[in-house]
Amino acid sequence: MVAQLILEFDGVTEKEYEAVNGVLGIDMASGTGDWPDGLQTHAAGLTEDGRFIVTEVWDTPEHQARFMEGRLGEALAKGGITGPPVSVTWIELLAVHHPGA
Repeated sequence: MVAQLILEFDGVTEKEYEAVNGVLGIDMASGTGDWPDGLQTHAAGLTEDGRFIVTEVWDTPEHQARFMEGRLGEALAKGGITGPPVSVTWIELLAVHHPGA
């Protein structure tokens, strides 16, 4: 099942986001680095009211769980994100397209 994950965080800024990606070995400016197996797309940003949103498309939720257990959990802590997201939403996708890619 291809699935989209939407994570919402309060109190997370670009500083913490960059720190987490530094620990993971991913350069968000170039898109290069040690991306996890099964991740199809990743996007992140801040809403007008300052909530930090990450949205990803995964081959399966199990791929994301392995990444969380294997690397992401530790990277979040080292990057200064110690609390859980305020919202976690999984969506079973009917289609994923990358127009113009």
